[in-house]
Order: sequence, then structure tokens, then C-alpha cells
Amino acid sequence: MSNPLLDFSSLPRFSLVEPGHVGPAVDQLIAAGRATIERLAARDARPTWDSFVEPLDDANEKLARAWTQVSHLNAVVNTPELRDAYNAALPKVTGFFTEQGQDQRLYAGFKALAAAPGFDAWPAARRRFVELQLRDFRLGGAELPPPQKARFLEIQAELARLGARFQDNVLDATNAFGLVIENEAELSGIPADVKQAAREAAARDGRDGWKLTLQMPCYLPVMQYADHHGLRERMYHAYLTRASELGADPKWDNTGVIRQILQLREEEAKLLGYRSFAEVSLATKMAGNPREALDFLEDLARRSKPFAERDMQDLVAFARDGLNLAQLRACDVAYVSEKLRQARYDFSDQQVKQYFPEEEALAGMFRLVATLYGLTIRAAHADTWHPTVRFYEISDASGALMGQFYMDLYARESKRGGAWMDEVVSRRRLGTRVQTPVAFLTCNFSAPVGGKPAIFTHNEVNTLFHEFGHGLHQLLTQVDVLGVSGTHGVEWDAVELPSQFMENFCWEWDVVEPMTRHVDTGERIPRALFERMVAAKNFQSGMGFVRQLEFALFDMHLHYDFEPANGDMMALLGRVRSEVAVIFPPEYNRFPQQFSHIFAGGYAAGYYSYKWAEVLSSDAYGAFEEAGVLDPATGARFRREVLAAGGSRPALESFVAFRGRKPQLDALLRHNGMTVAVDG
Repeated sequence: MSNPLLDFSSLPRFSLVEPGHVGPAVDQLIAAGRATIERLAARDARPTWDSFVEPLDDANEKLARAWTQVSHLNAVVNTPELRDAYNAALPKVTGFFTEQGQDQRLYAGFKALAAAPGFDAWPAARRRFVELQLRDFRLGGAELPPPQKARFLEIQAELARLGARFQDNVLDATNAFGLVIENEAELSGIPADVKQAAREAAARDGRDGWKLTLQMPCYLPVMQYADHHGLRERMYHAYLTRASELGADPKWDNTGVIRQILQLREEEAKLLGYRSFAEVSLATKMAGNPREALDFLEDLARRSKPFAERDMQDLVAFARDGLNLAQLRACDVAYVSEKLRQARYDFSDQQVKQYFPEEEALAGMFRLVATLYGLTIRAAHADTWHPTVRFYEISDASGALMGQFYMDLYARESKRGGAWMDEVVSRRRLGTRVQTPVAFLTCNFSAPVGGKPAIFTHNEVNTLFHEFGHGLHQLLTQVDVLGVSGTHGVEWDAVELPSQFMENFCWEWDVVEPMTRHVDTGERIPRALFERMVAAKNFQSGMGFVRQLEFALFDMHLHYDFEPANGDMMALLGRVRSEVAVIFPPEYNRFPQQFSHIFAGGYAAGYYSYKWAEVLSSDAYGAFEEAGVLDPATGARFRREVLAAGGSRPALESFVAFRGRKPQLDALLRHNGMTVAVDG
């Protein structure tokens, strides 16, 4: 039987991929890659783009495309067999790319390209790619002596293994929890559709009653609406002790995994001649050094904390006077916040949710893209990994295919939590043909229940727009050089610009009104309700703002001035909270053991990127506010200067090309309702 992971003639054949395909495909592609490298190294002629870069890209892209399929399937339809196959192949893939990053022959080839006569006249994207490659060789240990190179290889393999284990532990600990409630009175306040899903979950297990889980579509509504304090506390405790020494099973405890990861990152930094891993991380970002990033975060904290403190004072007063809660505990915050919002603005998330059925939300998002960028999005057919996965094509005004994407929106037990975009295929020129980019868009929303369509909260609509912004960055690139097309080569602290930018449109009446239809009555959302939503847009924005700063400061200090061998991680988090937080969780809170962004994702010493990029995205959206939020001319300029440019030039240059000046902070503060001057 042919191996579907080795077929690159068209779109992946996900339904045919079996765990047994993984090892043989990886071995064959790595062997082919090594043969290509030996062939290139044996050439006597001076390297050129066609003779050196293109063959290397060919080999690397095939392995990357096959491995992307495997890692994606491991994330969205996880099984023990697939997980074993993934974990067995992971060290091989990591080792191949790490070894390549240290290969002196390849390093010499790229240095020869950069020194070749006429290099300055090369197309900008090619020059940028070569410059980034030279940087990455240095960061990959290419200049280390042989013993240190060998140790660097070991560190990368072990970090990859530990990152995968961290993610597996979080997934397994999440899925292991199931609380069956037999007395319906305990579910007072919980929305009907959430209860229906819980009833169906219990029935699938052969149980009577309602099964509550730690999956987001269940956990969040329980914390937000459940009147039963004991139930909220029980769910909160289970959620915040996942994958820790306080969790249900010690085999999922990530505490030791974190310490190992931090120690290995510190060792990697020292090998490369840096004082901390934060400096390694920032070598590829817009922020120049850790102190610059910390100054940025601390400045935002000074500006935002007074607003967060005001939010918290309001919440405590309402809990006391409105709900007779003498003490506001962390497990009460979501519940009391929802009650306060309903009292203050006369609507609930659950009320709004009825106006956003899936089909209308998607159609509205696609209409926005058509208006801004002159593009058409149509449903198409492709082989997928689950029956609920959708597939779409994007075409320009002439009908030419621009890109394709898969959309997997619903939470499942076999699927890791969160929302993300990832590439399937990247744009690249192959002779006379341009390779069409393809992307994954993945969320964890509630699936349809009770015979009704899936309905989204407004926050979930924001998430959908956010991930689609990432997708447009990948799909609308006009760069033909693989290493800097789409999101490739974009500084990590700028990669959130297109995604956060898209969220702004979720607060525009002309965008939102046509994308709503009440799931029962079919009516559009009333203008009065929408205006109350807008009035509440910055409800508790100060609290939300400092929460993100808490995560970002914890991450940066963890990788900058923390001693991983002997330091107390929870004490560090406590110190950060004492400086910026207004919510102080109980002693048992083990948030770091679930912080996948920095321990199993790409955000180590980079979580500050969300706020850094929000400065860019808010200021970029200001151009639309000035010209008209649905102005096609401004949309065309944003598409050309930001989305199409990809990583072919520094992100700051792309921003300035669009905005006509460097970014300014005031739009971020204004969009978050923090426009009152605060001293200090």
C-alpha cells in the first residue's frame, strides 16, 4: 500500500494516514534530505539560488509537509497509536533540522551567496531569506566547536520530547476529568444548550444525569453561569490543578518537565554565548533585548493597573451589595462578572450567543474579506480528518485561486485545547508555476446539540476572526520565496498583527448586523442590544489587560533572570502578581503547569508579543477608522503592504509602508478604554 505521507501531488489525504505510515515516511524523507545535502556539498561550482537554495528547499519542504500532517493529526485526532508514532519520529525530525542548522558546508554556501557579486541587486525577498538563514545558522550552533555542537543537538532533541510530553499531559489530564451530576438543581443557571451537551455526554458513557468536563465549551459556561457555588469551586479546582502535583494522577504532573525545559534552555543559551534564553528568543524578534521588552510591559502595567483596580473594586462591591457575597474568591470572578455585566448593561453572553449561528458568522466573516480585499471564499471538497471539518478556497477578482484552508471548529476529547492557525502548504514558485498556499484554522467551540446549529458567543466570534487573520497572512502572501512567504520570516512579536487587527471588525455594526440571525426567530440582532454590547466592550478591560501582562512578565522573567535549577517558580509568579495583578488565586492554583504557549508552543520569552503586536494592530486599525472601516482602498493597501509582503522585509518596514509612520501607543489604550492620563 502506498504511503499517503509521501504523496505531494495534491492536497493531503488525511483519512488514509495511519500510525504505521509515520516512521517509514519520516525515514525516507530524512534519507532523501541527507542525500541532497551531500550532493550540494560535493559541488565545486559556486552556489547559486537555483543550484543551491532550490534543491535544499525541495528536500526540506517535503519533510516539513509530511511532518505537519502528522503533528496536526496528533493534535486534533489524538490516539495512543498515533501519539506513539509521533513521539518515536519526533527526535528524528528534530535531529535532522538541528544537524542541518549546524552543517558548516551549508553555512558556507549561504555565506558565499551573501558575498557573491550582485547580491545587493537580488530581489528583496531572496536577500532577506539569505540574511535570515545566516542568522539562524548562528543561533543553531553552526559556529560552535564539535563537542558543543553535539550537546546542542542533544538539547534540541530533549526539548522537543519534553514539549510534546507537556502537551500530552495537559490533554490527558483534561480528558480524564468527568463530573456526573444527577441532581438537576445543582445545574441551576447553566444555559440549556450546555446542559443538553452535558446530558448527551453522560448518555455516551451509559450514565444518567449530566457529565461536566474541563473542555472549554463546558467549563467556561459553568464558571460563568452556575449558581451553585460548590460546583463552581469544584470545577475551578479541577481545572487549575490539571497536570500538576495536585492533579488527579502524578503521571501527568508537568512540574518536573518545566524545570527540565528551563534548565535545557538556559544551557542552550550559554552554549550560544548568551546570558539567558530570553536573549536567544529576542534575537529573532522586534524587541532588541529582554530589558526593552520588560520596560514595555512595565510601562503598560503602570498605565493599566489603575483601571484594573477600579474594575476589581466595582466587582467586589457588586458581589457584596448585589449578591450578598462577603468574600469574592477566584472561582466566583467569572460568575459575579457576568451578573454585574447583566445588571449594568442589560444583556448576557448567552442572550447574544443566540444571534450567532455558525453559518451566519462564517458568511459574515467571508463578506468582510470580500469587501476589504476583493476576494471570494467558496466551500470546496477535500479529504479531511473528521466529518465536521470544512474546506474552502479563496479566489481574487479575476477568479484566480489565491489559497485554500481547512476549518475545524468544534471541541473533541481527542483534540488539544485552544485555537490556532498552522500551514499545510506555503506559497512558493516552482519554475513557471506558483504553489498555492494552504492553511489549518482550528478552534474549540461547542458543536451542534439538540438538532440545532452550532451557535457562538461573541467572544468565540472574536476568536474565529483572530485565527482567520493569521490564515489571511499565510494565504494572501505574494512572496514566491518559501522561507519568507506567508508568516515565514515574520518576527514573532509582529506575527499577531493581522490576527488582532481582524478582531476589531467584530465591534462594527455594518459588519456584525448582517452576520447575525437568531437561532429560533431568524431575526437580526437588534441595534439596541448591539449598542449595549459596544458600551460593555471595555467592561473589565483593565482586569483583562493586567492578566495578559501577568503572563507576559512571568514568561520573560522565567527566561531572563530566574534560576531554573533552584528557583521557586510559584514564588516568581507570586511576585509578578503582587506587582500587576488584581485577582489573587488560591494557593493550589497551578497555572504554569498548563501554560502550553511557553512550554509546548513557540512563545517562550515571547508571550509579550501579544501586547507588542496589539500596539501595531490597534494603530493599523486606526487607519481604517480614519478612512471608513470598510474602505476598500485602505483594505487594498493593508493587503499589499502587510499581508502580501509576508516576511520578505522587517515587520516595522511593512507597518510604516502601510501607516506612513512608526506605530504609536495611543490607539491601543483608546481601544481598551484607558484614555485617562495616569501619572507614574
